[in-house]
Amino acid sequence: MADSDGFKYKGDFRIFENVDELATGLVDYIAEISEMSVKERGFFSIALSGGSLISFMGKLCEAPYNKTVDWGKWHIFWVDERVVAKNHVDSNYKLAKEVLLSKVPILPSHVYSINDNVSAEEAASEYEFVLRQLVKTRTVNVSESNDCPKFDLILLGMGPDGHIASLFPWHASLDLKDDWVTYITDSPKPPPERITFTLPVINSASNVAVAVSGAAKAVAVKLVIDGYCKESTEFATALPARKVQPSDGQLVWFLDNEAASKLDSVASQPPPV
Repeated sequence: MADSDGFKYKGDFRIFENVDELATGLVDYIAEISEMSVKERGFFSIALSGGSLISFMGKLCEAPYNKTVDWGKWHIFWVDERVVAKNHVDSNYKLAKEVLLSKVPILPSHVYSINDNVSAEEAASEYEFVLRQLVKTRTVNVSESNDCPKFDLILLGMGPDGHIASLFPWHASLDLKDDWVTYITDSPKPPPERITFTLPVINSASNVAVAVSGAAKAVAVKLVIDGYCKESTEFATALPARKVQPSDGQLVWFLDNEAASKLDSVASQPPPV
């Protein structure tokens, strides 16, 4: 749907009956992008966010994916990470290791977690340095329109406030143009210290998938996609998720019925085959 200023939110939308079907649809998509990337480049660079998104990926440990995915070609990054110890309950790395990394034959040297022994500022700087080295070797591709890394796939969730990664509404980090990775020490959600990809990096990816479930996020989904919601006084333009618009890549939303329940623009679409 187009806003009054002419802005039209672009993306493909896949709506599923429930969370289990959403998870199956998402891992089918991940496996498809993985296969395509390995055939084209010899690598698959994927960046993960945290939360329920990682839980969905647990299905990759099951048949047929555990046998058909070329795990040795995967290079795994984090779109955002809490600056805590890797064994801390809030660590995105810890969740990913428990759900996926410890159960499939991904090479340890292909898993790029942050340095959790330094400050948030230093962790962000070091992580960007690692990315720049991998872009030089084309383990991570480079965008045709800027010098940003072009990940084969970036996976995002979304909070009820419309935040993605660790980019929150009205935060100064949304305006960064030149940094690839930044840090925050004032996250509205604990823990306060985090590192996160910036919007230019997210929007340079070849493919971006946003997976959202639950009625608690239905208002935010409608604000992002339709641009308005009578149940909310929030400004859609302030929601970070609405700023996810890949410049040269594809954007796909994976929604369960509850998350999509308030939508006008996609509510009439049939479920994916």
